Amino acid sequence: MSSPSLDDYRELADSLNPLAVQRYLAANDWQLETQVPEVRQIWRLNDEARIMLPLATDFVDFAQRFRDTLRTLATVYDWDPAHLAEKITATRADLFFVRFDQMMVDGTLPFKQAEKSLDALFKMMKAAANSADDPSHPHRGRRSSTVTDFLDEDVRLGHTKRGSFVFTIVTRLGDPLPESDTSAVHVTPFPRRVMETLATGLFAAKDLALNWDPSAVERAAERGLSANLVESLQDLTESDSLRELDLSFDWAASEPRPEVPASRIVVDRDAMSGLPRVRERLVRREEPPRTETVVGQVRSLTREDSSGDDQEETTIVLSAEVRGRTRKIHVPLSGEDYDWAIFAHRSRLPFTVTGNLAFERGAWRLTGPVAVDSSFLQHQRR
Repeated sequence: MSSPSLDDYRELADSLNPLAVQRYLAANDWQLETQVPEVRQIWRLNDEARIMLPLATDFVDFAQRFRDTLRTLATVYDWDPAHLAEKITATRADLFFVRFDQMMVDGTLPFKQAEKSLDALFKMMKAAANSADDPSHPHRGRRSSTVTDFLDEDVRLGHTKRGSFVFTIVTRLGDPLPESDTSAVHVTPFPRRVMETLATGLFAAKDLALNWDPSAVERAAERGLSANLVESLQDLTESDSLRELDLSFDWAASEPRPEVPASRIVVDRDAMSGLPRVRERLVRREEPPRTETVVGQVRSLTREDSSGDDQEETTIVLSAEVRGRTRKIHVPLSGEDYDWAIFAHRSRLPFTVTGNLAFERGAWRLTGPVAVDSSFLQHQRR
C-alpha cells in the first residue's frame, strides 16, 4: 500500500479543527502537559509520544503545524489519514456504516442505485428519529421540531470507506454538558437516542424477517421498529446483484456505550426475502384498513383474463395523496367505471374513487365495495 501523500493530510486538516483533535486526545489516554491558552497545547501519551497541538488558526504557519500534528498522530497509531479522521470524528459523533456487498466492475455503484440509496438512508434516519422522539408516532404528517432540527443539523454524510461501497452517516452529539455538577443525572443526547433506536430497530427487522413471530409486531414500538424503517431497508436491498447489506455502528467514545442487541447487522438474501412480510404486517398495524375517498391521476390500466370464465379482470393504478403521503393505489374496476378511468387517463384528469384502503400483497389496494364518482368527468366530457 502506498504511503499517504501531502494532499491526503491537507484534505484531512481541512476536514477537522483543533477542538475535535483535543477532544479525541482527552478521550484516549493522552494527558495535557502544558498549554498557552488559545495558542498551543502539549499532549503526552504515557511515555510513548508527545505532540504539539496548534490552536491559533490565525497564525501564518497554522495549517502546516496542524498537518504535522495529524501526521504524527497517524504515525503513532499506524493509521492512514482516512482512518484517523474516522476516529477523531467519532469522539463526539456516532458513525453508521452502510456497506453494499455486490458485484462491482471497478468499485463503483450505479448512479441510480446511489441516488435511491441516499433517499432510503434519509427515510431510515427520519423513521428512527420519529420513533426515538415518540415511540407511538404514526410516521405520517407533521414531525416535531426536535426531529426536524436533528435532520437539518445533526446528521451528516461522511467520507466513504474502502471495501465494496460504503456510505458513512455521521450523527453529531453536540458539545458535552458542563461538569460543574458531577451528581447530575446523565442526559443522553437526542442524536445518540436516534442511533440506539436505529440499531435496535434494524436488529429487530432482520430478526423478524428470518424468524417470523406475529406477536412481535405488537411490541414493534418498544423495539424501534416501524413500517417506514423496514421500507427503507427494502429500498436499500432492491438490487439483484446485492449479496448482503452490512450495517455497523461506531459509537462515540465520549458517551457511555449504548445497550443495543448488536452494533453490526448483516442482512443477507434470506433476510431480504422476509422483509416484505414484516413491512406489510407493520403497515396494517400502523394504518389499519379504512374507508377512504382518494383523488389522483390514473397512472396505468391493465386487463387480465380471469381464470375459470371468459371475463376479464381490469385494474388501474392511481397515484394519489393520502394523509400527507403520495401512494400508488391498485383499484379493481369493471364496466362503465373502467371506461371512466380510461377517459381520465387519456384526458389527464383527476379520478375520484371510494373504497376500503389497505396494504396487501406488497401494495396499497382499494377493495370493495368500490364506488367511482364520475360527476367531474361527466362535466368535462360535455
